[in-house]
Amino acid sequence: MQQNRDGERNLFNPFGLFSLFILLWANGLFAESFADFKRVQSAAYTEYKDERDNAFNAYLKAQWKEYKAYITPPMYTEPKPKSIRPKEEQKAPEVGPAVKIQLPEKEKIKKATQPKKEIKKDINFYFFGSEVAFSFDKNIKKAKFYPQNQAGISNFFSILASSNYNTTLSEIENYRDTLQLNDWALYLLISKLSQHIYTEQNEAKIYKWFLLNKLSYNVKIALSESQSIYLLHYSKDTIYATPRYSFDDKYYYIISKYNQQNIERIYTYEQEYPQADKPIDFRLKTLPLFKKQNVSKRISFQDYGKVYEASYKYNENILDFMNTYPQVDYRVYFNAPMEHETYRDLAEDIKKYTDGKKISEAMNIVLRFVQKAFKYERDNEQFGHEKVMFAEETLVYNASDCEDRAILFSYLIRKLFGVRVIGVKYSDHMSTALYIPLEGDSVRYNRRRYVLADPTYVNANIGQEMPKYKNIEPESFIKLRTYK
Repeated sequence: MQQNRDGERNLFNPFGLFSLFILLWANGLFAESFADFKRVQSAAYTEYKDERDNAFNAYLKAQWKEYKAYITPPMYTEPKPKSIRPKEEQKAPEVGPAVKIQLPEKEKIKKATQPKKEIKKDINFYFFGSEVAFSFDKNIKKAKFYPQNQAGISNFFSILASSNYNTTLSEIENYRDTLQLNDWALYLLISKLSQHIYTEQNEAKIYKWFLLNKLSYNVKIALSESQSIYLLHYSKDTIYATPRYSFDDKYYYIISKYNQQNIERIYTYEQEYPQADKPIDFRLKTLPLFKKQNVSKRISFQDYGKVYEASYKYNENILDFMNTYPQVDYRVYFNAPMEHETYRDLAEDIKKYTDGKKISEAMNIVLRFVQKAFKYERDNEQFGHEKVMFAEETLVYNASDCEDRAILFSYLIRKLFGVRVIGVKYSDHMSTALYIPLEGDSVRYNRRRYVLADPTYVNANIGQEMPKYKNIEPESFIKLRTYK
């Protein structure tokens, strides 16, 4: 277990600003607001709606400990190649049975349930193109993060715990189900709701923390030395280039500080909110049902003088959602689905070029598509930071690098041909390997031989890896789901 409690011996004083507050009040500067504040606090200490909150608020009032962050390392230990020299064109081998790609049925449109127009809600806003509406107890608007220290968090919590929050929770859960939201999408929905209720960022974070705990997510709240609020999210997925803290062999991340190095020391508690033990799960088993905002795209490439073309539609709202992801474990990206309509459009065009071909030649056509239809460019040049793209994102952006192409190629090969694929990671590069009976460069994984297929090595056929990596043992393998 990695220890990160270098500053644990320093205890946080929950009343650090109390003397200043008394001075200002004595001078009459905030007499009226303070009177309102006291009335709200008194009302808050009535019976809580949830018996768990009495004991938990005691933890919030106890002395907190100081914790120092450990910044998780970047995804790659060495810079990716700036450019990759193409291989000379070489005809793909013709091995195996003839191919006939089966297209999926046309999509049956699923419409997410929208709020009934006759029901008046307190807040309406758009969430990735889909309209959402919520009710909330107006009394929580009186809650203020004041004083701006540990005592202020406890006071804020008391008001929230005494409010009628169950309706809001039910509405959140309803959107989770009707919009088919995964944990990350639900986190974003709650974040946006919190920011609509509280314009002050620290107060919005306290409310978000409260709701996530009530929905059984394991989230801690913390204070920095400058009295800023941070949320620590328990995740089993590694979140790269992000501050991480260890509590009882569980890792908690400040997701809001992704890709930032200058992190203050924080003060927080060890206890978990009772029965809130769920980690945030970044996996995308199904895509959210956001409103369709389709955009068309056409791409082409040449191979041996022949022009190959493909066109497809993608939903901009899904792309905007995917773009919010912090950098998490590769398996999340490799195993995520593509929009049904996008895949069907693409598969329909690929089918024109592959049907009737031997399977090895057909798979190499798909490999050429990923190698040649997109410009190679490292993330730092394109985005200014490392960004792993989902397969659908790679289809949209004009440039991509090695892991983006590996993710797209592995998805298409599994869906089109039903073969088993693994991701092959080196210290500065990502490739793929297929469980197929072909000769050529290969790796062994789980006592099986997988033939290498590099979507970044332009003009290389399946079984031809870059010379640089031929005699290098891969750093790791990514196990991928198999599509039938």
